[in-house]
Amino acid sequence: MRIAEDTLIQLLRAAGKITDDSLKTLQEVAKKDNQSLLNTVISKELISDSELTKIYSGYLDVPFIDLDAHAITRETLSVIPERIARQYNAVVFGNKDGYTLLAMEDPEDVQAVNFLQKYIGNQFKLYMAPKENILLALENYREGVASEIDKVIEIQSESEEKAQESVSDEDIAENSPIAQTVNLLLEYAIRSGASDLHIEPREEYVQIRYRIDGVLKEANRLPRNIMNALISRIKILSALKIDERRVPQDGRFKIVVAGKKYALRVSTLPITDGEKIVMRVLDESNRAATLEELGYWGPALKAVNNALVQPHGMLLVTGPTGSGKSTSLYSSLSILNRPEVNISTVEDPVEYKIVGANQTQVNPKAGMTFVAGLRALLRQDPNIIMVGEIRDSETANLAVQAALTGHLVFSTLHTNNAATCLPRLLDMGIEPFLIASTVRVVVGQRLVRKLCTTCKEQHEPTAEELKELSTVFKLNDATSFANLHKLEIAAADEKLGGDSRDYSTTETTIKKLWRAKVGGCDECGKTGYKGRMGIYEVLTNTVKIQNLIVGNATSNDIQKTAIEEGMVTMQNDGFIKALRGETSVEEILRVTRE
Repeated sequence: MRIAEDTLIQLLRAAGKITDDSLKTLQEVAKKDNQSLLNTVISKELISDSELTKIYSGYLDVPFIDLDAHAITRETLSVIPERIARQYNAVVFGNKDGYTLLAMEDPEDVQAVNFLQKYIGNQFKLYMAPKENILLALENYREGVASEIDKVIEIQSESEEKAQESVSDEDIAENSPIAQTVNLLLEYAIRSGASDLHIEPREEYVQIRYRIDGVLKEANRLPRNIMNALISRIKILSALKIDERRVPQDGRFKIVVAGKKYALRVSTLPITDGEKIVMRVLDESNRAATLEELGYWGPALKAVNNALVQPHGMLLVTGPTGSGKSTSLYSSLSILNRPEVNISTVEDPVEYKIVGANQTQVNPKAGMTFVAGLRALLRQDPNIIMVGEIRDSETANLAVQAALTGHLVFSTLHTNNAATCLPRLLDMGIEPFLIASTVRVVVGQRLVRKLCTTCKEQHEPTAEELKELSTVFKLNDATSFANLHKLEIAAADEKLGGDSRDYSTTETTIKKLWRAKVGGCDECGKTGYKGRMGIYEVLTNTVKIQNLIVGNATSNDIQKTAIEEGMVTMQNDGFIKALRGETSVEEILRVTRE
C-alpha cells in the first residue's frame, strides 16, 4: 500500500490518531530511521495496517474486504496465475451475480488493474484488502506441504541410494533439496499453528512431529539417508557448530512466512540414533496479548491489575513447564512498558523481544546466572525487574530484597497451584515476614485447548454425567449450584464466550454442556479443538493470608482461606469457561485432575 504523506496525515488526523506534536515527533523518527512516515506509523503501532487500509479504502471509495484466507479455494485463486498474483499482491476471492471479485493491496495501481483485467475480463468488482490477508490467501496456491516435501525427498532419494554419512557443500546449499525440505517443514509447522517442531532420528527413518495446541502429532517420516544433511542445514541457519555432535547446542534464526516474521529457537541433543532437534516457533510480528485475551476475567483480572499499579512488591506466576507462565509475564510487562519506566529482565531463554526493555540472556558457562544477572540489574537503576525463574534460595533472596527496596518484581516458580508457592518460598529459606510483606499476588495457571467455533457441539448432560460433575467440582448442595450460576452470569457480563445470554446453568442444575465434535472439521484439522487459552487462580496476599504465612500454615490452609475470601480456583475457572463454550469439561479435567 502506497499513500502520499499529505494524504496519510489527513487520514490520521481525521481518525484522531495524531496531534501536531505527535506528528512532528513521528516525522523526526522517520527521518532518523531513514524510512517513510507510513512505515513509521505502522511500526510504532499508532494504527494497525488493517485499520489504515479500511480508512484509506473509504478515502478512495473502494470497498474494503477482510479476507478469510481459509475460505478461498485454489480453484478460485487460479483465475489469475500465481506469478501475476504475487507480483501485484492481488487475489480473486469469489464470484457474485456474474462478477469476479478481486482484492488488491493497492487498487490505485492502474497499470496492474488493467493487466489483471486481461485474465478476469471486464465483469469484475474491485476491493481493497490488508496486505497480510492477501499474503495469507496467496499461500493457498500451494499444494499440501506434505506432498511438496515428498516430491523434494524423492529427488534427494534418487540422487542418493545409500545412506549418507558425509555431507558436502552442495547438499546444504541454499537451493539444494535439503534446504527446500527444511523450508517446507518450517512453513508447514507455522501454517499448522505448531508451537514446536521435533526432528527425531530413528533406526530406519527420521520422524517429524509437531506440537499443535499442546499435543504432539506425527506429520511426516523422511528417509534416514538425509538425516545428517538435514541437521547440518539447520545448524548453519542457527549459527551452530556443524561438526559438534556429542554435546547439546542452542541457537536461533528468523524466517518470514506470508509476510510475518518468526523466530525459531533451536535446541540439539545427542541421542542413541543420532542428533535430535527441537525448534520452538515464536511469532515476532504479534503484539503481546492483553490479559483479557489470555483468559483473565472477574476477580482474577482485578487482582492482577491491582498488583500491576503497585510501586513495589512481587507478582509470581506458577505452573509446570509449557503452562503459559512467560506469556502472562510478557503481557503484564507490556501493560507497564512506557518510556519513563526502566524494565530490566534476566531470562533463560529470552523468548520474545520487548521493545524498550533491557533483556539479558542467562549464560552459566560465562558466569551469567540468574543470581549474577539479578545482582547486576539492581545496579542498573531499574523500576521493574523480571526474573525468568526462581530456582534457588539465593535468587529468591535477591528477588525479595529487590521488592523490599522499591522495585516491582515479576518471576515464575514451578509449583502445582498458587497456594503451594508461599510455603515453597519458606523452604527456600525466605523469612515468613518478608514473604508476607513483599508478595502481592500469586497466579496459578494451566493451558487448555479451545473448542473449534465452527464445529463444537452442545448436549444435555445425562444423570450420570451430572453426578460425576457434582463430585469433581464439589457441587454438593443448592448453594454451590447457585454460586456456580452467579459466576457464569458474571463471566457472561464480561463477554467470556461471546455475547450470548443463553446460560448453561440455572440456580439448581446444569442444563447443557459443550463438547468437541468427533472427527472435527477442516477448520480445526479434524481435532475438534483450535487454539489454546489459560485457566487461572489468582491468590491475593490479604491480611488473613499474611497471618497464615507468618504462622507457617500449610498450603491447604492458605488455599482454604483464599477460597473463603473469593478466589476462584483454577479448576472452577476452567469449568466456567467450559460452561461458556470456550473449552470442554474433558480438557479441564485433563490438566487439573489430581
